[in-house]
Amino acid sequence: MNILFSINQKFITLTKMCISSMIRFDTDFTFYILHHDLSYESQREIIDSFPGQQFHFIFVTEESFSSFPVSNRYPLEIYYRLFASNLLPNTLDRVLYMDVDIVVINSLRNLYYTDFEDNAYCACTHVNEGLTKFNSRRLKIENTVPYINTGVLLMNLEKLRKIVNSTEILEFVNKNKNRMILFDQDVLTALYGNKTKILDYRLYNLSDRMLSLYNIKHPNEKIDIEWIRKNSVIIHYCGRNKPWKENYMGSLGIFYSELVQ
Repeated sequence: MNILFSINQKFITLTKMCISSMIRFDTDFTFYILHHDLSYESQREIIDSFPGQQFHFIFVTEESFSSFPVSNRYPLEIYYRLFASNLLPNTLDRVLYMDVDIVVINSLRNLYYTDFEDNAYCACTHVNEGLTKFNSRRLKIENTVPYINTGVLLMNLEKLRKIVNSTEILEFVNKNKNRMILFDQDVLTALYGNKTKILDYRLYNLSDRMLSLYNIKHPNEKIDIEWIRKNSVIIHYCGRNKPWKENYMGSLGIFYSELVQ
């Protein structure tokens, strides 16, 4: 299974945590890491931490993305995933991208081998119908296009090589930068949201916020930690609420704590 990360020097520890969580259930991984600043020592630290796993570090020049807006919360690396089909070897037909603020709690195999059904991506949305329409108006796209959470992306590389156009992406960013909020998610939703197969976030992109919203909306079908242990695969500590930071609030931190222990 081909796994993709896009990180900088600050995310070494979280990357190792994420890898540690997934190799508890499967061992047939090849890891591809897009970066622009990882030192040789940092690369060796990751490699030496996981004997027997295959790692490929792919250097990306910062100049290639100089036109993209960034912030403290959204560094340059968030855009690399949009161009993964051009940055990764042509021999790959699919890859599973994941943010590193993730803990895997069951095998990734069913997710990895999901049928694309001719879509470019398989992903989840964390947005309800009302916010979907708001984002559609903001991005000037059809209101039926789901707003994609880019923290977990199964990529159909063969299809993406045919449709990803760097000029189109740059033109969209430059034209819409003043209305963009979540930069890379805005781009992917606007350009490829209608080419994305939507998966169940409860299984493949569960956050504390989404767990709370689901249980409020479905009071007679609430899901608890035991249901999550049995059914969910990816716990995503997205946003600012993370169990390794002070003032964390949520029930899903138990999976991070168990991994650390």
